[in-house]
Amino acid sequence: MTTPGNELLFLALGGSGEIGMNVNLYGTQGKWVMVDLGLTFADPGYPGVELILPDLSFIEERAEDLLGVVLTHGHEDHIGAIPYLATDLGVPLYATRFTAALIQGKLDEEGISDKVDLRIIENEGSFQLGPFGFTYVPLAHSIPEGNALLIETPYGRIFHTGDWKIDKEPLLGIPSTAEELTAIGDKGILALVCDSTNVFNEEASGSEADVRKGLDEVIGACKARVLVTTFASNAARLQTLGEVAQDTGRKLCVAGRSLDRIIRVAKASGYLKNFPPLIDVDTAMKLPPRDVMIIATGGQGEARAALSRIAFDSHPIKLSAGDTVVFSSKQIPGNEIAIGRIQNALAAKRIDMVTDRQAEVHVSGHPGRPELAAMYKWIRPEIILPVHGELRHMAEQARFAKAEGVARGIVQSNGTLVRLAPEGPKAIGQERVGRLVLDGDVILPADGSTMNERRRVGLYGYIGVTVALDKADRLKGEPSLQLQGLPVEEDREDFLADACEAAAEAVAKGVKGGGRDESRLKEAVRLAVRRRATSWTGKKPVVEVSIIRV
Repeated sequence: MTTPGNELLFLALGGSGEIGMNVNLYGTQGKWVMVDLGLTFADPGYPGVELILPDLSFIEERAEDLLGVVLTHGHEDHIGAIPYLATDLGVPLYATRFTAALIQGKLDEEGISDKVDLRIIENEGSFQLGPFGFTYVPLAHSIPEGNALLIETPYGRIFHTGDWKIDKEPLLGIPSTAEELTAIGDKGILALVCDSTNVFNEEASGSEADVRKGLDEVIGACKARVLVTTFASNAARLQTLGEVAQDTGRKLCVAGRSLDRIIRVAKASGYLKNFPPLIDVDTAMKLPPRDVMIIATGGQGEARAALSRIAFDSHPIKLSAGDTVVFSSKQIPGNEIAIGRIQNALAAKRIDMVTDRQAEVHVSGHPGRPELAAMYKWIRPEIILPVHGELRHMAEQARFAKAEGVARGIVQSNGTLVRLAPEGPKAIGQERVGRLVLDGDVILPADGSTMNERRRVGLYGYIGVTVALDKADRLKGEPSLQLQGLPVEEDREDFLADACEAAAEAVAKGVKGGGRDESRLKEAVRLAVRRRATSWTGKKPVVEVSIIRV
């Protein structure tokens, strides 16, 4: 059992070596605290699954030593796993008001609000959890109340950035100034635990005010209907789009339940105060196209989101030739095929498209190299510990920080147990980490038997074989075969006859051998049918055999 002693430990259970699913642990004097509890979205390697959750076995086995979960902000990769895993942890959650409102909505949807202790901390507020002291430090990001955490420990102070950027003209919230961050650095920082997402970007991420100018220009030039797709959680972008609609004289309509939810929560939390009144879909479709701007979810190619349904004519909103779709978001690596599918469908309708490659219609919520360099200068940490990135991002940030004067650093990944103090940073062990999938309403291991079987069926196809035997173990009638996903479309009947013959021969040989071992007989039939399938197709399908007695 790993129990932190007179030391300061760090352990990522998610978000290090990947972008998404952020879960970080700090440990000292026998106690642990968790920072963020996020999820990520499934790729085609997880058929039938949309959400991937972190495996929290390490801390669940030490739940009596966990003091709480502290949330930096409300993006899904930082809070998304809460409704599925928080009850198992059984500790309080701490968040600022807007983030807490998003979490509360998730708990209400799952019907577990009475089982989770959610505590609201005011902006820039402080609180104590055992040997850990926490202070929220506001930083600019693409969602209200993006925060860093200043963590006081007996062995030094940690500045955990969360997701952040520098924005001199933010639309929502007031981030800490350079002077305020410098004052934090003046008191001494042992380690800067820092977002690595955009470390390869030579330029700063840019301001949301610049996006408004770019969108005003693009949308102002459009003569027909305009649809803008962006991340639903990017409330700063929603504020921008509300202003752009007013700037360009268009009525605003939103399409997507997640957009409705974020707008509702933002308004209830005191944001989006000057957001224009919304019109419904029916009204939007009746107005002259030049008078309408639509905000829709689905810019990452999500099949069930509004943009995909619009592109494939299964949504009440209709677009036609001459209309424009603006992708006001960055293409996330891995989503290229899904996005391309939608863009091809739009192109077939002769709909114009604008992305961040053609115009300044998006800025990132993560820091480029100039912003990272500024943070190092303000905070002046003894140690850089990169997180929130693939391994190449984190390794590059460690190199960049060293070149900028940070004396020590360590590149870790999920499961690497790091001692930050004393005499740190040092990797002292490797702990169990992994992924879980939300499959329907059931949480399963990402590489367990269910997912492996589903992958195998998807790759190789499936054959179900049923044979009937009489009391003397003689074949009664012909074997019955059911096929799924086997490439024998034109020769299906011929293949079925051949595979049935193989199954019958296997039964006859087994009976002739005098064996009544049903498991051995099943295996003989399985192998015989699979060999015949491989001969026909070159594939080795999943074959299951059932024996019934008549």
